[in-house]
Amino acid sequence: MPTLNKIGTALSRSHHTFAADPGLRALRVAVTVFFAVDGFLFAGWVVRIPAIKAQVGASAGQLGLALLGVSVGAIATMVLTGRLCRVFGNERVTVATAALLAVSVALPPRTHSALALGLVLLLFGASYGGLNVAMNSVAVDLVAALRRPVMSSFHAAYSLGGLLGAGIGGLLASHLSPATHLMLLTPIGLLTVLFAGRVMLAHRIGHARVTAPAARAEAAPRPEAAGSAGTVGTGNSGTAYGDTAHGGTVRADPVPGGSAGGGRRTTAPGAVPEAVQRAVAEAAAEGPPARAGARGAAAGHRTALLVAVFGLIAACSAYGEGALAEWGALHIQQDLHNGPGVAAAGYACVTSAMTLGRLSGTALLTRLGQSRALVLGGLTACGGMLVGALAPVTALVMVGFALTGLGLANLFPTAIARAGALTGAGGVAAASTLGYGGMLLGPPSIGFLTDAVGLPTALTTVSVLAAVAAVIAWSVRHTSPPQTA
Repeated sequence: MPTLNKIGTALSRSHHTFAADPGLRALRVAVTVFFAVDGFLFAGWVVRIPAIKAQVGASAGQLGLALLGVSVGAIATMVLTGRLCRVFGNERVTVATAALLAVSVALPPRTHSALALGLVLLLFGASYGGLNVAMNSVAVDLVAALRRPVMSSFHAAYSLGGLLGAGIGGLLASHLSPATHLMLLTPIGLLTVLFAGRVMLAHRIGHARVTAPAARAEAAPRPEAAGSAGTVGTGNSGTAYGDTAHGGTVRADPVPGGSAGGGRRTTAPGAVPEAVQRAVAEAAAEGPPARAGARGAAAGHRTALLVAVFGLIAACSAYGEGALAEWGALHIQQDLHNGPGVAAAGYACVTSAMTLGRLSGTALLTRLGQSRALVLGGLTACGGMLVGALAPVTALVMVGFALTGLGLANLFPTAIARAGALTGAGGVAAASTLGYGGMLLGPPSIGFLTDAVGLPTALTTVSVLAAVAAVIAWSVRHTSPPQTA
């Protein structure tokens, strides 16, 4: 405990330095824009799925196989993106994959068979998966620097972008073909990436922001401090902010061409303050090395298990997001016999509810704590999806979709934030692979189930997995992060 008190005191002294940095504010805006454009482009594709399905003449099962292309491309890229982020930097990978997504969104409506659609969706999925890992890695580091639970606000921007994309798609559905509509999204996406990317690259998290010569010299890490830097947490949750917006993660990773601090850079913005380095070094000096090594090995295994658990919660949540995104509109149009504009409005109900949920996520997490918020969200999504899938009236289905979106809103960002706070970009990549795997494997699974039992029944699997997420969150409510200091 004395060791943790030293580290906590050092971190609290450096808190205002991080929060007052104008570079962090600019970076937060840029990250928010990238999340928004991701949701905007993805929603543009989603609301035109019924028209593209009719264009290629695919059955529900064939469409499910074609959508598997998104899953395969995304998951394969997610496995590699963590390494790419370590080599090239989270920010560069974010910009590159966002540009690729803006280009690839125009390709699906130019296909005329389910096979060609599936192949094109491989590229779309690869860019989508890579972007989500990279920008979430930037967001996790930024959360650690700001020391506030703002991850939900970034995902709120994704939902807001999705709401805008779905709204525009619904308005244009009866006036423009899918090919023309999605082609218009490409220049919008590229211009946004150009301007937001310049800001993001100008305020890269790995670059030290201390300008005074004395402060710069003070921030240079000593070898013994850099060598012992690990995950440091003072909150109960082990995230960058914890259940009460305290605690944080300070981690040093070797990178090619690192800054002047012994060839290393921190994943939190700027160099690690000297007070923190001394506290960590003193913690490493306390106790026998053999005991410290045993504790470190046990902590490493426990950390990996926690990352997997958070990834599983993210997967259950993302399954519902993916199912609603790619089958919700089809359910309203096909099973309830509505037009394309009404079908797009159904997805807009989901994204608007998720936006509201994520905008209020910071206050909700601070008030209830992460575990209670996760359980409440899972149960709300479970009940909402039962109504959305089985109600015979369009208005009730819309209400059910909105409740589902509200319940799912904070499950995914909270799980990813906690995994990233434990192990940095590697944790984000691992949890994102599980999480987005659920989002991207969900739609083809729904397609296969639709051929067997019908779409309404297939959609009830969203309720089942939302309940599973709530149970998992409740079961690990007393689990604290491993402490290696």
